[in-house]
This record gives sequence, C-alpha cells and structure tokens, in this order.
Amino acid sequence: MNPNSRAGRRRLAAADVAAWLLKTSVHPTEIEPGWLPGHERTLERCVARSYRLSLMKSGQACVLWLSGRVSPGVHAIGQLIGEPSPAALSDVQPEVLVCLRLLAEPVARSELLAHPAFAGAEVLTMPAGSNPSYLNGPQLAAVLELAGVTSPAMGE
Repeated sequence: MNPNSRAGRRRLAAADVAAWLLKTSVHPTEIEPGWLPGHERTLERCVARSYRLSLMKSGQACVLWLSGRVSPGVHAIGQLIGEPSPAALSDVQPEVLVCLRLLAEPVARSELLAHPAFAGAEVLTMPAGSNPSYLNGPQLAAVLELAGVTSPAMGE
C-alpha cells in the first residue's frame, strides 16, 4: 500500500485544492445572529487536526457547507484570511479565520448532486469525512455557477 494513502486513497496535495469546504451543522444565521444575505462576516471556524491544515493558506477560496436534513448545501462563499491556529495542546481544537459572504439563496445539495462536475465531490461521496473537506477546480466552478457569483473572494 502506498504510504501516502489510506485505504487506497492518496493524500491530498495543494494542487488538488481550488477551495476549502468547511462544514457546519448550525445554520449560518445561528452562527452569526443578524447575518444578512449579501453581507460578509469574519468568523473563526473549527477544523479537524490533520495534515490538511498545513495546506491551508490565507487567500484561498472557501465555502461554508450546512450539513444535515434541513437545507443542506453551500450557504456562504469567501476566503481564508488566516492559516489554521497552531493547536499545540492536544485538547485544543484548531481554528481557521475566514471571511464569508452569506448567499441570498443557498446552493442546495440536490442541485449540486445533479451537476456533473460536482457529483464526485468529497462532501457527497464521504459526507462524514474530513473537516476541512475540499473542492477541485470544476467543483468550485459548479458552486459559483449555481450560486450566480463570479469569484469566491467577491462573493458577488
């Protein structure tokens, strides 16, 4: 077995990542009360300790994915504005600072499932997988297209 793989999967490389997908089970307006569609918020988001944290760099695109049965899908788009916090103590949860713009209409999981470029996204094939997850270039393009935005940084 390849030392860079787990159960036949290879390790993620920086070149694989067009955007980070940060998962939450809490609706964005509960994360940040008063957050209105079209407005940006700077948030600290918890991430799991893994080698992926070393791939996260300020300025990279990211999306906020709401998990669960009610309105799952992409609810906000933006970018990392910091690298993951150094969690020196084993009981400290690493966090990353992001700037996200809440979408007027979320991009529903069902819409993404129907998009051929997004069908193989890690968040769909391994929904209980890593946080952060990631999107490749075509998957990010599908999100932007369905959200009606031109750039993750602009959120417009």
